[in-house]
Amino acid sequence: MYNSDKKKRGHAVALFSGGLDSALAILLMQRQNIEVTALTFLTHFGCDISDRSSCGGDPFPIADKFNFKVKLMHLGDKFLEIVKNPKYGYGKNMNPCIDCRILMLREAHQLMKLINADFIITGEVLGQRPKSQRRDSMNIVKRDSELGGLLVRPLSGKLFPETIPEKTGLIDRNLLENISGRSRKRQMELARKFGLDDYPTPAGGCLLTDPVYSRKLKDLLDKSGNCDLNDINLLRVGRHFRLDDHTKVVVGRNEKENEIIEQLAKPEHLILEAVNTGSPLTLYIDSQGNDNLAMAAAITAHYCRLKNEPEVEVDCWSKDVRKKFSVKPAQADTIREYLIR
Repeated sequence: MYNSDKKKRGHAVALFSGGLDSALAILLMQRQNIEVTALTFLTHFGCDISDRSSCGGDPFPIADKFNFKVKLMHLGDKFLEIVKNPKYGYGKNMNPCIDCRILMLREAHQLMKLINADFIITGEVLGQRPKSQRRDSMNIVKRDSELGGLLVRPLSGKLFPETIPEKTGLIDRNLLENISGRSRKRQMELARKFGLDDYPTPAGGCLLTDPVYSRKLKDLLDKSGNCDLNDINLLRVGRHFRLDDHTKVVVGRNEKENEIIEQLAKPEHLILEAVNTGSPLTLYIDSQGNDNLAMAAAITAHYCRLKNEPEVEVDCWSKDVRKKFSVKPAQADTIREYLIR
């Protein structure tokens, strides 16, 4: 047990997104003289400390103010695998929320054992989210994470069976909350009480909850099979076009995106750019040849400054290829036909 020096009643590992609910769960434990080590997870899908969303925010300002430690952990390929094939399916879009929570709790359990902590807490609220925070879903998470009675949800603690830390006296059940549903009135009351005055407003969550991003991801998984993290990172950049089952085009929207596209281009990819005018960079990805290059050039021309001209010159290159096209810029109906949106 952690409580060897008698200065604290116990030690909890907290799943901490940087948002209001997980912050309050920590503060409720600190009120009971429980030391907290917060664990913030990073993924390739927007759950990082630069995202001010319910699934990710900078954890350090709150941690500094309330004096608890934060550890960062990247889920990497483990998370990518559950996105590809979630046991409990997706939410409204491509969000595998139940599988995500189970994975995070399993990783937190390993940290708990490593640092000799006593239990794990989360900021989950019963009934707040339609898929992952129903009672049946929360019971599945508890079972499959193999935490059993070591999982405490302080904001809804009184609505769940007594946990091991409550039974052993590490925490007082009377000081837990009984919040349920989507209203955040009680959370805001607690925030004022604790002096927590700077926290992210609720948002839709990680990129996997975004409909447009999810359609891009589904297209990638359906058509590409063995995609890698380079392919995943590319989804966050530019306009994406699907020309056929083996051909995809990504068009930069500004100079910064042009630079990222150039950085993410693989040796087998081609890059297109309109000549002698302001132009996006276009990444051409084709697993079976270059039959659609002329269409990619026309799409590139559609987004350049000469898009109203009858013809536009477009350069195409890679390490081993150099071509030039003279094309009529693609019309709006063609753009609508191929654009993933």
